[in-house]
Amino acid sequence: MPTRKYDDTPRFGTLYARTVKATLRRADYEPDADGLTLELPRSAIDQDHLTAYRDVTGFTAGPTLPATYPHVLAFPLHLDLMSDPSFPYKPMGIVHLSNTITQLQPIPIHAEPAIRVHSTAERPHPKGTVFDIISEVKVDGEVVWTDLTTLLSRSAGNENAPVDLLPDPEVDPAAWWDLRGNLGRRYAAASGDRNPIHLFKLTAQAFGFPRQIAHGMWAKAAALASLQRATRPPDAFTVRVDFRKPLLLPSRVQFGSKTSGKTTDFALYDERRELIHLIGQLQGL
Repeated sequence: MPTRKYDDTPRFGTLYARTVKATLRRADYEPDADGLTLELPRSAIDQDHLTAYRDVTGFTAGPTLPATYPHVLAFPLHLDLMSDPSFPYKPMGIVHLSNTITQLQPIPIHAEPAIRVHSTAERPHPKGTVFDIISEVKVDGEVVWTDLTTLLSRSAGNENAPVDLLPDPEVDPAAWWDLRGNLGRRYAAASGDRNPIHLFKLTAQAFGFPRQIAHGMWAKAAALASLQRATRPPDAFTVRVDFRKPLLLPSRVQFGSKTSGKTTDFALYDERRELIHLIGQLQGL
């Protein structure tokens, strides 16, 4: 498996240009046989950028990073991986199904984490092909955080393929969130994820949505921030979310959670509790 190492984080302008080019490549494109691993030996944390991320997601200030923030640090490598000629799928239009983060210990805000990213082998899905992008963060040579992002490339699919889903939790609403129409643009500025479906009504309509939708990773971060304020999760935990129905902006949503022992189930519903936008489970280690 070839490895690409960086001296610095790739720039988003170049990455998005490559992403568009990769999406437009010809239908008979043949990828390289071997996968690609990307490594950034040292990643500096911009404190102003971190503050902006906390502001848009709801995390309070503190000496350690929000558990979802390393995903933002790894995201440029995700883009570089998916826009590389060796990548077998067109990046625009890929659907984010779920995300699992394991935090083995909190990361100090002044750390210089090393990041490693690679993808897994594909597997069948009723709506196409599923694969994972795995991110690993080390601090001082020790793995402290991992992330598994599960993605779907739509195609004919296999109706008999198994689907891994979290069970629907039974939680009562604990809070109502009023989400403004500019939320996608605010999170894009803090995360670098400028997918057009999140930015404006017109750019979202070009991809089949009635108006812009919230980022899935914003929803996960906001849910964890809410749990942190209410229950103070342990330092070491695994938290998985499944993304169900797109969260249109602006909107009003319900958030609820329930804790039993080391496990906290949570969910994000629409205002009338007719749609589930996100289901999650946090387990202490």
